[in-house]
Amino acid sequence: MMSDRRALTALHLFLVWALMAAVVPMLGLVLLASGWGGGAGAMGLVLALGVPVTVGVLVAAAGPARTVVPQCGSTRQRLGWAVSVFALGTLGVLAGLVAYDAGVDLGSADARIALVGVPYVVAAAFFVPSRWVRLGAVAVLAAAVAYGGFIGPAHAQQRRHDADFTRYREHAELQYLGTPPPGMTLSRAEIGPAYFSVTYRAARQDERGYVDLVVRPPVTPTLQCPDVLQKGATCKVTAPGNLRTVVDFPGGHAITLTRRHGKAEFEVSSQTLDEAGLRRFLSSLRPLSDKELETLMREKEITLRL
Repeated sequence: MMSDRRALTALHLFLVWALMAAVVPMLGLVLLASGWGGGAGAMGLVLALGVPVTVGVLVAAAGPARTVVPQCGSTRQRLGWAVSVFALGTLGVLAGLVAYDAGVDLGSADARIALVGVPYVVAAAFFVPSRWVRLGAVAVLAAAVAYGGFIGPAHAQQRRHDADFTRYREHAELQYLGTPPPGMTLSRAEIGPAYFSVTYRAARQDERGYVDLVVRPPVTPTLQCPDVLQKGATCKVTAPGNLRTVVDFPGGHAITLTRRHGKAEFEVSSQTLDEAGLRRFLSSLRPLSDKELETLMREKEITLRL
């Protein structure tokens, strides 16, 4: 007798899962297509027809459980049971959609279709007068909440971070940092399609000071001064692979030093740091490490511009 009740309970829950895993995704697709083609009115019509049909399917699934689930004893009771299971299960499906939209991994398309029926099974299990069945439902519900609310979002965030990190590293050969000049600190960095730039600013807000660094692939075979200079500018090749440009203006001047190293061209400029300081900064340049990039990303001090 006990084994028969267990078999009927298992059949009852299996029918709920199988029917809901088949009907609800189909209803969702029809609802989406109707909304796309006919707007809110068409979606309302689909819901008005589809919800009663789905509830009717649940009523049919309750038939074998008449002797094991008290709420399924009569037609009226089965209808009330079906409405309750549909409402609770649909809340679970909507929660799953929210988690999926947030990037939580719910497996392949087939796995997601199979999962659609699970919230309805969990809801139906709470109506089964068996402590073990209800404990199993609680365990499944707790696992779903833990995964959908905590574990899954954490994994999704890590996947997004890893994808962003890979995109940031597409031109790692151009990514360099220098030791900030005295009294300065890194302000921001930017990654472009064919350049990497870093801006250093005075550490104290009441002080002036900046150094701009741009790293890019060489655009000419050798470094050379442009044929036409802007007014007040002087340019000189100071050594093979080294170029100095000075622009005078009322109240001061801007110095730009350019240096070739390997397959990269480094350009540093400042109006507040002298040439010796810029040369020391150039000599301190080193490849950007993974740890440094992680720090810049975490502190939102680096942007990607495509």
